[in-house]
Amino acid sequence: MPHESRKPLTRIDPTAPLVLDTSALGRQPGSSREEHLSVPAPENFGVEMVGVPEGDPIGLDLRFEAVLEGVLVTGTAAVSLRGECSRCLDPIASDFEADFQELFVYDDTRSGGNADDEEFRLEGDLIDLEPVLRDAVVLALPLSPLCREDCPGLCADCGVRMADAEPGHRHEAADPRWAALQDLAGALAPAPPDRGDEGSRPRGSSDRREGKQEG
Repeated sequence: MPHESRKPLTRIDPTAPLVLDTSALGRQPGSSREEHLSVPAPENFGVEMVGVPEGDPIGLDLRFEAVLEGVLVTGTAAVSLRGECSRCLDPIASDFEADFQELFVYDDTRSGGNADDEEFRLEGDLIDLEPVLRDAVVLALPLSPLCREDCPGLCADCGVRMADAEPGHRHEAADPRWAALQDLAGALAPAPPDRGDEGSRPRGSSDRREGKQEG
């Protein structure tokens, strides 16, 4: 049975926007070059509430340097973020930059053969920069973005934006514990005397009492 590597190489698509060719370095330690690129953002390039829309440009300032183990890539990624505020749900937009540096080891060297799962490898002279950018940009994005640091959010009772509400906006809410006591008090309260039928009461008893007093 032929021997199979425990870490088979992943075939890189050379036409992918974030797959870059380093053959110009010639694998000569100390050689370097710089590139300034604009590439479309891949899908799902963000977190739940903020991210870079698919296809929007990512500006890259890159420096490639050949070293003994592989190619050291240093760069800055500039993106435009879109999302919504986690408090008031208003749309937000901002610019964001992230710096990164990553070593891609040669796949046909001892270092490349022993690379662990957290290291990146070249495939021939190609590197895939997408996972590096995801680590640098996506992992740095806030999970609860805000339109401003002091955003007051929404009213918990009516849902109005507190930033647009009148000063002192509030809702009077009875404590449900007191509401139960109020219902009980109403049930136990004595009924008021009925004075409306006083004129229809039989007059015989009143007359008899008056006659006894006269006698």
